[in-house]
Amino acid sequence: MAAGGVTGSPLPPPKDTEHFPCPGCSASMKFDPATGMMKCPFCGCTAPVPAAGAAEKLPRHLLEECLATAHQGQLQPLTPAALEVHCEGCGGSVTFHPPEVAGSCPFCGMAIVAEPKAADPLLAPDAVLPAKVSQERAQAEVRQWLSTRWFAPNALKRMARQEAIHGVYLPFWSYDADTSSDYVGERGEHYWETEYYTETDDQGHTVQRSRQVQRTNWYPAAGHVAQSFADILIAASRSVEEKKLNALQPWGLEALCRYEPAYLAGFKAQRYQVELSNGFEEAKGVMAPAIERSVCGDIGGDEQRVLSVDTRYANVTFQHLLLPVWIGAFRFQSKVYQVVVNASTGEVQGERPYSAWKISLLVLAIALIVALLVLFGGQR
Repeated sequence: MAAGGVTGSPLPPPKDTEHFPCPGCSASMKFDPATGMMKCPFCGCTAPVPAAGAAEKLPRHLLEECLATAHQGQLQPLTPAALEVHCEGCGGSVTFHPPEVAGSCPFCGMAIVAEPKAADPLLAPDAVLPAKVSQERAQAEVRQWLSTRWFAPNALKRMARQEAIHGVYLPFWSYDADTSSDYVGERGEHYWETEYYTETDDQGHTVQRSRQVQRTNWYPAAGHVAQSFADILIAASRSVEEKKLNALQPWGLEALCRYEPAYLAGFKAQRYQVELSNGFEEAKGVMAPAIERSVCGDIGGDEQRVLSVDTRYANVTFQHLLLPVWIGAFRFQSKVYQVVVNASTGEVQGERPYSAWKISLLVLAIALIVALLVLFGGQR
């Protein structure tokens, strides 16, 4: 992902314009993933997305400075008129913009009965990845995914209906960092030596034989490695399993645009559930294996043992991103199941239960076929 200059200034203020009137009929236009434009759901009129910005102009923010000021002057609602509602079923919070309504929770499928309130302030998004996959295509991708899932209950198949799939922008943190690591370890160097042993041959005689055996000499090692990381992506949502979100990659972040509320028109959004500082702790975990590989390369030899690594982080910057998904959720026997579509690429990830009665019918059918084969075979 391309990035602009680093800044410590307050994050950009939210746009005042949240109603996007249709030039043809004055109804509220929505963002249309298929065309990448604003589209009227009533008369079909289209218009360009207002003030869309390119990714290379996006600033990055200094993590240390933002945390030191406790986000002072940087917290604000997603947009001035944004409403937020809390789901009593899964605990997730969903942000939406009138004339949209809360409806059912996209993460657990439960009807939302709580009254919406003005959205709480948060660190404003820097960029949004506009959805490219339409709801119709997402439905088709889900149906294709379902066609490969044997023994799925009918409740899962009903989820492919249009009203059961929600467009949601999920929050992510993106981190850049320079690392400097001091390490202590051991370098292993292989050598071969001859080993003698006895065994009994085919005639029952005891004979002495030899073979080459690999041994390793270990030597102490210590040193320093430096490495730079860019675009470490950390999911800031806990409403969708991390393994599902990781499996949806790559997202195609080269298409990121400067945050503009128009992209959210017709979609819902989720506020981040992972705070900025906690997200960076997760990013450290993502960087750690790469740092260890660098350490092993610096130790050299045939084998390496890494005993300790002390890493310092400098020039840490971040961005708050919104990435799009289509998501469907339903409850089956008191458990929530989700199917998620990457609204940028169409990749589908999900989980499903197994229908006990469908499996039972298959077992009975197989048993019946076996019984018939035995019966007719015995009559020959």
